[in-house]
Amino acid sequence: MAARVTLYSRPGCHLCDDARTRIAAVCQELGEEYVEVSIDDDPDLQARFGEEIPVTFVDGRQHDFWRVDPDRLRAALARP
Repeated sequence: MAARVTLYSRPGCHLCDDARTRIAAVCQELGEEYVEVSIDDDPDLQARFGEEIPVTFVDGRQHDFWRVDPDRLRAALARP
């Protein structure tokens, strides 16, 4: 099963740590997968997201940035 959620983050980011915890909990609860991508490994991602991290994508579309609302993420994952 392909991951429906992508978290763009960077090491040492406390908001990214919070987002990861919330995303992992919701994905585990719903049986979904997520992947995490460090923007520090890609200059294009650094230019695209800069200080807007963490950024969450669901099904290839930007869902959130800075904060993850677990209820909002659950609702997005409930859609086919």
